[in-house]
Amino acid sequence: MDYAEAIDYLMSFTDLERGVQRSPNPTMSLASMRALLGRLNDPQRGRRTVHVTGSKGKGTTAAMIAAILQRQELRTALFTSPHLHAFTERVAIDGAPVSPQEFAAGLGAIRPAVEEELRSVHGNVSTFGILTALFFWLVRAQVPRVAWQVVEVGLGGTFDTTNVLDDTDVAVITPISLEHTAILGRTPVEIAGDKAGIVKPGSACVLAPQRDPGVAAVVRARCDEVGADFVDVAARYAVEPGERHVFGQAFVITGPNGTRELRTPMLGRHQLDNAATAVAVADVLAERGQPISEPAIAEGIAYTRVHGRMEVMGQRPLIVADGAHNAESAAALADALREYFTWHRCFLVIGVMADKDLRGMGMQLARLAELIVCTRFRSPRARDPYEMVREIGGLGPPAVAEELVADALDVALAHANPDDLVCVTGSLYVVAEAREYLLGDGAFGS
Repeated sequence: MDYAEAIDYLMSFTDLERGVQRSPNPTMSLASMRALLGRLNDPQRGRRTVHVTGSKGKGTTAAMIAAILQRQELRTALFTSPHLHAFTERVAIDGAPVSPQEFAAGLGAIRPAVEEELRSVHGNVSTFGILTALFFWLVRAQVPRVAWQVVEVGLGGTFDTTNVLDDTDVAVITPISLEHTAILGRTPVEIAGDKAGIVKPGSACVLAPQRDPGVAAVVRARCDEVGADFVDVAARYAVEPGERHVFGQAFVITGPNGTRELRTPMLGRHQLDNAATAVAVADVLAERGQPISEPAIAEGIAYTRVHGRMEVMGQRPLIVADGAHNAESAAALADALREYFTWHRCFLVIGVMADKDLRGMGMQLARLAELIVCTRFRSPRARDPYEMVREIGGLGPPAVAEELVADALDVALAHANPDDLVCVTGSLYVVAEAREYLLGDGAFGS
């Protein structure tokens, strides 16, 4: 099996990210996931684990935590989703994605177990479930070199296919907002109940700062129920922004272990909360017997760069890409564009999944824009750009539709002067296609 064949095989299964349903069952069950891992001799076991969920910032926070562990000279595996350009990005060992050859060989090795599970009584097998099993299998292949695994949840927490770990050192819950309400709940508090399902007996739970105060009560109750330590970042840590520029910012975090002066290449006030959460995890790990040095914390934060999150892709005009996929993320993006950059006019390029709150996003961003260019991207779940124009075209600035992301960028750039801003936002699929067009990234595709 080569890489292209591996991707074709993955694409033949149910995939909620792409909106492809191959079975009457909506997702892969935990029973099926555990059975599949059992056929592979439980590769999820054998190393210490940080498990990360949330609605916003979970990928960046997970990457920061993994980077801190790596700077402590601990071999660390990181599982994240979705990817921008290639599936290999989802499985990283010490910060480097596995190669296409390793990815394909690993999938070929676990394929017989996948086929056996397909023939079993458990029901559906999903693309994400297979990727989860592949991650654990590839990490075990690195044993005894990999000491830690940082695992990002795909959807929710309690019933996510990553929630198969017998125990974890730390469960991390990043900011919770409304998402997948038909599945997870209609309020942040209800969604918190689902996400808190990753908290295991005897572990610690680190809760990032939350907008809804009810979230902390729900998570604390789960910790009390299972006997887990509860760490409320908002209550224990204070963050003070410092100097900032186009390619990074400085800040100060004050907590139980004193004051730390740190820097990050990530932009936006929300990234400081992500960093504080990662620092809190490092402090918890130190309390639990895993020494983490101050240089490891500082360097881990300083060297973490996640593409597609307030990423500067050009300067004259300024081009900024950010995967803000709901109204709350759009509000944070609008604030960051005002606070971190200097520009005259803003041209917005936006594309979203069909189930997203486009109007809520538009109400946060339209007031900044001179022109909104709605676009489609390469996903069956992408919303029709002409429908988008009808929904947000009355919010103030004129709105136009383009079928391709590259054409949408050309329209925005044709209108922009050197002192203007072009903001690419919505789905990470849009950001990925913009990076491919402007920067030439995406060598492996899919």
